[in-house]
Order: sequence, then C-alpha cells, then structure tokens
Amino acid sequence: MQVILGILYHSIGGFASGSFYMPYNKVRRWAWESFWMFGGLFSWLIVPPLAAWLTVPGFAEIIASTPGRVLGWTYFMGLMWGIGGLSYGLGVRYLGMSLGNSVVLGFCAAFGAIVPPVYYSIFPTDGKISFIDMISSTGGQVVLVGVLVCLVGIAISGRAGMMKERELPEEQKRATIAEFSLVKGLIIAVISGILSSFMNFGIEAGKPMAEAAVAAGYNPLFQNNVAYVVILWGGLTTNFIWTTILSLKNRSYRDFTNRSTPIAKNMMFSALAGTTWFLQFFFYGMGESKLGNGASSWILHMSTIILTANLWGLYRKEWSGVSRKTKWTIFIGILVIFLAVALVGIGNAL
Repeated sequence: MQVILGILYHSIGGFASGSFYMPYNKVRRWAWESFWMFGGLFSWLIVPPLAAWLTVPGFAEIIASTPGRVLGWTYFMGLMWGIGGLSYGLGVRYLGMSLGNSVVLGFCAAFGAIVPPVYYSIFPTDGKISFIDMISSTGGQVVLVGVLVCLVGIAISGRAGMMKERELPEEQKRATIAEFSLVKGLIIAVISGILSSFMNFGIEAGKPMAEAAVAAGYNPLFQNNVAYVVILWGGLTTNFIWTTILSLKNRSYRDFTNRSTPIAKNMMFSALAGTTWFLQFFFYGMGESKLGNGASSWILHMSTIILTANLWGLYRKEWSGVSRKTKWTIFIGILVIFLAVALVGIGNAL
C-alpha cells in the first residue's frame, strides 16, 4: 500500500510539473522575464513557506536550529538548481512542450539518479549508498546502464527535432512555438537538465531538517516541506537576479503598469503557473516519504513529467505537419527514455 501511495503522489506531482507551463501560454503581450519573475514569486517565495506552515507549523524554528553547514549546502544546491530551473523555462520557450521537456527532463532524470550516491561518497552516511557502492553492485550497474540508455533516448529525440526543423517552414514552426530555435534550445536544455538534477541533491543535503521535523512529531508525509523553503531561496536568488537584469535591459518592467496589456489576467495566469509548479515538489515530498529519495523516486517523477508534457505537446499540435518518419523518431526517442526509466527502477530495486 505504501508503494502504491508513493507512485500516486509522484504521478500527481509529475502531472503538475508537466502542466505548469500551460498557464504561461495564456499570458499576452508580456516579456518572458516578466511572467517568469511574477510566477516565480509564487513558486519560490510565497507558496513554499505557506505549504510548510500548513503542514509543519514549526518549520521556522527547525530552520533556525539547523547547523549552518547544512543550510549552506542546501541553499547552494538551490542556487545551482535555480540556474537549471531558469534555463528550463528558456528550453521550453525555444523547443516547445514536447521536445523541450523530453531533452531537459531526460538529462535531469539521468543525473538526478546518480546525484545522491555521489553526495554520500563526499559525505558518508550510515545506511546510504555511495557511488563506489553503486558501481560495484549489480543494481548500481543496471542504474548506470539506464542512464546511458536515457542519453541515447535524448539523442534520438534531438534528432527528431532536427528533422522537424528541416521539414517545416518558419511560419508553421512558429505557429505552435513562437520562438522556435533548435540549436539554442538544445544547448540550453542540456545545461538545464544537468543543473535541474541538483534539486535532488538539495533534498539530500536538507535531509537533517526533514528528520528534525519527524522527530518533532510532525507527519512524515510532509517532512520535506521544511527543506524546500531553503532550497527554493537559492532558486529565487538565481532567477530573481537574471530576470531583473533582463527586465532592466529590455525595459520590460513596464509590463506591470502597461494598461494596453491584460495585467490582471497575466498576473492570474502567472500566479497559477507558479503555484502549479510548486505542487510538483509538494507531492514529490509526499511520494519520497513513501518510497525514499532514491533513483526510483526521482525517475518515476521525471517519467511522469515527460509523459504529461508530451501529451500537452500533442494537444498543442507541436508535431503536426511533419512526416511520419519524424513522428516515429520522436515516439521512439520517448520510448527509449521510458526504457531507461524502467532500467533505473529495476536497478534501484536490486
């Protein structure tokens, strides 16, 4: 029953993550940095402490009593993840929901699966598997094979994107993805996928806060909500600095007072997107409390996001007008990524 609940929570979280960008598509005549900044305030500053207060009312005291070393590493991982989260938005912006999420999250899944063992190689912890343990065991070797297969799936998906770029005229590409750019999008997506996996690292670094919440008598189901507050401070720092730079450079800060744009609706859709984004980790934390924060949790979360994002991509007709060969190529790429997910899950079980 615990496993079933864990899968359910991860699936809900993955659906939220795969869907959060959809409200941003409803924003009209605002620069990207404007709606990303406004939505981010809900993602990283407003909703996380609210969720922590509702589920772990003493979260502030737990954070205040946490050793500086733990807080520092947790915040640093949030900073690194923040760069990945920032470039994630750009990757989807240039590649679309389907290809953008497949590439970004494929890399994120691959690196996120091996991040915890690397962390425990640097900071040995009783009962936790280090990277040395991983490569010397059958299960760990299967996980690494899964990571390699995942990279193959990403390469196939990228190939599909190149085929799409050759086949469609600019007008048709931009009809579904306003700023389609394959090369720029793939470079950003690779960077995003690698750095986005640092969220998993941050959860591991902030584990003492989660354990303190459980020791204080709070429901273990919500233990990670304390660490999220600190991790997302790091994400807020990175994203706020960059969007502020863009806002000043492009003078897009005027969007918030420009009455020729639907200001109220844009704020509402941005806030909805930001809140939906955080729900992915709210439910990830619940699923992790049932399954543990290992490769299976992370890969299950990523695979659900990839599936959801590609369904949205079909809904938005991002692959309409391309040849059957191109459609089969992206389909095979996604299947290979899911094979990689299965391999990592099997390896984790072993």
